[in-house]
Amino acid sequence: QIAFMTLTLFPIRLFFAAFMMLLAWPFAFIASMGSDEQELEKPLSWWRKIVDILLKAIMRMMWLAGGFHWITVKGRRALPAEAAILTVAPHSSYFDAIPVTMTFASIVMKAESKDIPVWGTLIKYIRPVFVSRSDQDSRRKTVEEIKRRAQSDGKWPQIMIFPEGTCTNRSCLITFKPGAFIPGVPVQPVVLRYPNKPDTITWTWQGPGAFEILWLTLCQFHNSVEIEFLPVYIPSEEERKNPVLYANNVRRVMAEALGVSVTDYTFEDCQLALAEGQLRLPSDTCLLEFAKLMRSLGLKPETLEDDLDKYAASAMKMKKEKVDLKEFSAYLEFPVSHTLESMFALFDENEDGVIDIREFVIALSVVCKPSKTLETIQLAFQLYQSESGTITEEDLAHILKTAMGVSQIDVTHLFRAVDEEEKGKITYDDFYTFAELHPHFAEDYLYADQMEAESSLETSSLSAPNGICTDFSPDNTGYTKKPLQKKLN
Repeated sequence: QIAFMTLTLFPIRLFFAAFMMLLAWPFAFIASMGSDEQELEKPLSWWRKIVDILLKAIMRMMWLAGGFHWITVKGRRALPAEAAILTVAPHSSYFDAIPVTMTFASIVMKAESKDIPVWGTLIKYIRPVFVSRSDQDSRRKTVEEIKRRAQSDGKWPQIMIFPEGTCTNRSCLITFKPGAFIPGVPVQPVVLRYPNKPDTITWTWQGPGAFEILWLTLCQFHNSVEIEFLPVYIPSEEERKNPVLYANNVRRVMAEALGVSVTDYTFEDCQLALAEGQLRLPSDTCLLEFAKLMRSLGLKPETLEDDLDKYAASAMKMKKEKVDLKEFSAYLEFPVSHTLESMFALFDENEDGVIDIREFVIALSVVCKPSKTLETIQLAFQLYQSESGTITEEDLAHILKTAMGVSQIDVTHLFRAVDEEEKGKITYDDFYTFAELHPHFAEDYLYADQMEAESSLETSSLSAPNGICTDFSPDNTGYTKKPLQKKLN
């Protein structure tokens, strides 16, 4: 079917879809000329209403060309005065632009998008909230702009936000980012479904690329999409004060409507698990749980990287002495809590109430810089090395099992390969030279058998819920309900 469609319908559909986009451009360009904020807050003039209708019709024809012959809409879209923000999930593809073109709601977009030929003009027409990567204060300004529009009593168009913040495979809803919920105004949850077999829609960080997704989708005879507008969610006073609680409760409502589970993992966790460093984390790593506990304490990797040197320097001054929970609390400058106790337990090797603080620093380095393996190992050498600047095989085992978040690891093969002179000890320079010559040392020397087993498992999981992309969703039994597993030691 793909071969036949590629030679026949695919080029026709692609040409027609591109033609519709080009046809929409002059209307969007004219309607966008000379508009300012004061004009945008006024009701649409008669001619702009006509442009709105024309553009929506053209966009609908564009999706029709892509095989979306009918779009099922359930529920009623709320008025801007009823719900200023539409929260849409799951976010799984660039085809999620369908509800945007149907509603012409404003969206949050990168500022660079407005400079894209044709597409940039269409984007500017819907009055998006632009986020600038070059502006270090952009996140705060974006939240303030969303809040200003949301609290305008319906004067501004509705804002459509995908709170997951990234594309997933729709098998569960990941943690919602709080941006849409900070204003504390009512939101209308909107759920998307793509009941297609096979699934050519899903576009995640692993699997088919953007063009391949477009090609496979246009080769389908028919593509289905369902858009359901759920009842407006009015936050309680507690939810208004706590955007994270508000986001979690809205996510629960949307998950129930979709019939899927939720997971406390975020996109950042997936980046950690799939980081392209030389130490690819194994499937049973405990570092994902460690990262979740860090976030629960209010510590974020992007801000912690600056403090990593401070924690490392403090660990070096302790001269390999182990610390108890109270000392660990003082070290982090956080009061003792259930979350802190859970984190402490991850490193409590013998359950004797003390931990090696160096292992915490190594784990923190991996979470902050998941793809910079050698930087983490260099830091670990500084923590473990003797006065002569060397470490033993036992030290290397402690370093690598902590950096990989596993309970046991056999480093004998690797250590002997690095220790060519059989001194029984190695320096970081020895390790670095070896790593330069053997960039895949982890696969070759540490867990070759495990990598082989995981490869066969991934191959067999290609019939995952999304049809094409392997299901990388974490187990969603809720980490607070599971007995804590000590995998770091």
